[in-house]
Amino acid sequence: MLTKIGEITASIPVVGAGTKCEAVDECFKQNPKLEGLAIVHPDGTNSLMMRVQFYQQIATRYGFTLFMNRPVGVLSNSCPLLVDEGELITDVSIRAMNRPEEELYDLVLVSRGGTLLGAVSVRLLLLSVADVRTQIATFMNPLTGLPGNRIIEDRLQQTLGLESFSVLYIDLDQFKSYNDGYGFKQGDLLLQATANLLSEVFAQPDSFFGHIGGDDYIAILHHHHYEDACSRAIDEFERLKRDFYRSEDLLRGSITGENRFGSRGLIPLVSLSIAVVTNRRRTYDSIEEIVEESARIKKRCKAVQGSIVFADGQTAACSGS
Repeated sequence: MLTKIGEITASIPVVGAGTKCEAVDECFKQNPKLEGLAIVHPDGTNSLMMRVQFYQQIATRYGFTLFMNRPVGVLSNSCPLLVDEGELITDVSIRAMNRPEEELYDLVLVSRGGTLLGAVSVRLLLLSVADVRTQIATFMNPLTGLPGNRIIEDRLQQTLGLESFSVLYIDLDQFKSYNDGYGFKQGDLLLQATANLLSEVFAQPDSFFGHIGGDDYIAILHHHHYEDACSRAIDEFERLKRDFYRSEDLLRGSITGENRFGSRGLIPLVSLSIAVVTNRRRTYDSIEEIVEESARIKKRCKAVQGSIVFADGQTAACSGS
């Protein structure tokens, strides 16, 4: 996926600031599709001469006589938008659209290590932004905006190369019953609120958090110190969920609904299960091995009512109803 401005930069003709306007006129005539020229000044700085601006000035009443024998540096834009090749396409587009109205469609000059690399047209810039956003959308979960399965798979693959890691599979038990009892809209709000909460909990430089789909989330830590984060996640979720139940259901500690066996009765409130897979005691050679181990641990989580953490098959923490 193209993300940096340098990846869409094209070469641009460069002339010295002392080049006569008649030479620039000839250059534009020979290259009808050429939008502009980069101008290099004696001090090493760059300016920009757009075709439209050039002929607007030349076409004035005395413009041809006044300018054709003068250096193009006099007419050029001395403060064009100049960005480094490593800047994000989306960031550059914002800067480009914040330019004065008369410069909105000017080329964006791109440099590499302080040396002019080329330029990007506004048309290509905006098309690239749209493409980036479309591609990003395919990588993100549409409900929460969190990284989705394609990014998660890449991060898991990278995890295999870490010296220490903890992969946390997090899901909401009894969510289907909640969804059935309170409705899909309320269910989506609970999923989004949970995603926001967990995103804050795992907002660390050495961690990653994503949304697998539905009520399943994943966190990847580059270490084995998951206990505090898990305890905080459970404690805060237990407080959070109270805002999503009617008072009578909270008081009873359950809702009336259909269980997974198809019979109606009292269903426990939603709880948070965290299955933790680490490489403390064994090594993993593939993502599939991590997923298989997580499935085994999740079965143990499901067998316990209330919010719970199981790590490498052992109970690590427990809280809530």
